[in-house]
Amino acid sequence: MSQDPLDTYRRLLLIRECEAQLNDLFAKNLFPGYIHSYLGQEACAVGVCDALTDTDQIVSNHRGRGHYLAKGMALKPMMAEMLGKATGVCGGRGGEMHAADPSIGILGGNGIVGGGIPIAAGAALSAQMDGKGAVAVAFFGEGASNNGSFAETMNVAAAWKLPLIMVCENNLYAEMTPFKDTVGQPDIALRAAGYGLPGEIVDGNDVLAVREAAGRAVARARAGEGPTLLELKTYRWGGHFEGDPRKYRTREEEAEWKAHCPVARFRKVLSDDRGIAEVRLAELEKEVAGEVADAIVFALESPLPEARTALSKVFAA
Repeated sequence: MSQDPLDTYRRLLLIRECEAQLNDLFAKNLFPGYIHSYLGQEACAVGVCDALTDTDQIVSNHRGRGHYLAKGMALKPMMAEMLGKATGVCGGRGGEMHAADPSIGILGGNGIVGGGIPIAAGAALSAQMDGKGAVAVAFFGEGASNNGSFAETMNVAAAWKLPLIMVCENNLYAEMTPFKDTVGQPDIALRAAGYGLPGEIVDGNDVLAVREAAGRAVARARAGEGPTLLELKTYRWGGHFEGDPRKYRTREEEAEWKAHCPVARFRKVLSDDRGIAEVRLAELEKEVAGEVADAIVFALESPLPEARTALSKVFAA
């Protein structure tokens, strides 16, 4: 992926705008089903995918739009897929949780908590056997780290030295349960040592820190040195889903984390450290907001899949 700072900022903005405008669509009862918003976690997806190429593969989870956009999924087909439309990247069959685009290494989301982790290990095994230096990434939340799929995948990936990067986006809450109340040791990255592989805790709201950590993990995997566990400490701004009353956490806690907004933090880097003019940043922000608005119109105006196509793309010959 490009590491041009304005391209990085564009992708952070794209995720932020998609989430904000889709949340508004949901509030107007124009979105089918629930929305599991990625607001607040943008730096995790963009930082990791900055270290990848199109031939590298990712497996996402139920909160996947950030991963899709960071890896390069086209905006309009992605938006149409969210609304279950025929013009969607999966023809409307994947919806919010199960979009995919294998042509650019997006193997799909997964509505089962922890379900995508072993799938990513399979992709890593395939890459290892192929011998062309590709890697695979599993994105999952802290709740999934308590599932058997996490432990079993860590073990086999370490034993076989698979080119797998395990990316835990630790947003502190497994659905409505504070993660710290369910474990004796809340730092997930420390578990890596027990499997004989490196683990690293990263500020998940700092896109540059995430990119650097992901870059080290990817280089290690490409060199045949096996997997890495990255724990990205971050925070989801909304609830587990839009409409979640969030009674399990305080508004003060939310405000504290919003003060560390990943998009605003990188904007400050561009302005203060890179000398990019305010007018250029404002132009880019307006441009991205318009692109997302146009994509929503495209999705709303697109047709639903026809009933006669229900079984197409289901079976392979």
